[in-house]
Amino acid sequence: MVSLGCPKNQVDTERILASFALAGWMICEDPADADLILINTCSFIESARDEALAEIERAVQLKQEGLCQAVAVVGCLVQLWGRDFPRRCPAVDAWAGICEPDHVVALCEKALQRTGASGSLVQRARSDIGPRLRITPRHYAYLRVAEGCDNRCAYCQIPSIRGPLCSRPMDEILDEARELHDDGVLELCLIAQDTAAYGVDLYREGRLPELIRQLSALDMFHWIRLLYVHPAHCSDELIRTVAQTPHACKYLDLPIQHINDELLERMNRRTTGEGIRRLIGKLREQIDGLVLRTSLIVGLPGETLERFEELMAFVKGTQFERLGAFAYSPEAGTAAATLDGQVPAGETIRRLDELMLAHQQIALEHAQSRVGQKIECVVDAASAGGRWSGRTYGDAPEIDTIIELTGRGLHPGAFGTATVTAANGYDLAGRMDVRDDDQPAESGHA
Repeated sequence: MVSLGCPKNQVDTERILASFALAGWMICEDPADADLILINTCSFIESARDEALAEIERAVQLKQEGLCQAVAVVGCLVQLWGRDFPRRCPAVDAWAGICEPDHVVALCEKALQRTGASGSLVQRARSDIGPRLRITPRHYAYLRVAEGCDNRCAYCQIPSIRGPLCSRPMDEILDEARELHDDGVLELCLIAQDTAAYGVDLYREGRLPELIRQLSALDMFHWIRLLYVHPAHCSDELIRTVAQTPHACKYLDLPIQHINDELLERMNRRTTGEGIRRLIGKLREQIDGLVLRTSLIVGLPGETLERFEELMAFVKGTQFERLGAFAYSPEAGTAAATLDGQVPAGETIRRLDELMLAHQQIALEHAQSRVGQKIECVVDAASAGGRWSGRTYGDAPEIDTIIELTGRGLHPGAFGTATVTAANGYDLAGRMDVRDDDQPAESGHA
């Protein structure tokens, strides 16, 4: 199975894999050994669709060479293209949009019976209940608290693909958290399209702070990390909860997208530049040791050079510890695709390069400033030369930087205090000896 896209997609992949395993299938590491190649797709932007199509083409080529019998495609790309998918990808044997894992298994079994291509283009009920065959290392996992989104950002197709906000009952989430702990998980990464909106549909108010407190009260997890917190929904209560709750990781993924008021309004982001500045001030004032990640969009229609320069000045002044940026991609069916003031593609890429170069300097300086400090870290995996790859509390799995560790007692899932000895570009190197009485000097939790 090939899993593309974000951690939310990865949770779907893990549930699908579990359904196949329970149905008696064997999961192959090498696609050339498989009867079936299954691709879980992302379609957030054009580059994601291009990646999905390239993976489909590779799988179809293996089938044509006689190395597998069938190719199946599921997820966001099928959901987006709907009835047009089989026309665009005629060599695919089975396809389904956002649906139950057992339904995917049934479609693929039908395809392997050589009864012709089988597909499902109707969105079925979604459920986060059931087993997962996790593909993350044993000590961390993604826990999805809600599906869908109600924000209707002007550039985004997610609501039309994933549907409206659908929060999970808190008891159900706590039960899954216990199961994950029993499977060895020590770091929980809470995810949703908009994590901070958790509970608004189900309880008529945001319940993310309460959920964090209840997860922490289980006393099962070393870190509880928040990803995808919309700035319009980052409440004072949430800030206090992250600052004061044991095990709440002092890291926040806060995608602001832009700082210019006119562009924020065009994006339908439900916040203002001044509101974002005040929020960041509160976060850094109230959460000691906070590491802040954001994401930005460059080249949205209406982004004049002056508005881009405003964004540049803001990024240089704010000094985000972690930052990702995207070139605007016009998506059919979104409000932004029809806006006036379209920025030429070449100019958008130039601006993106300028922005990332500016942040590169900030990130390098931040890494260098960590040398000599003691920071709480986790070991992720063995590396070359007797070293170990790990992360500080300020680094989310798979998207942020790493720290290369040496020391005694290291093993995947070990937490401890590392002394940073060097900065290697964005990444760090350090020494960490794991002992039972090891107490972190600069902790990732309150």
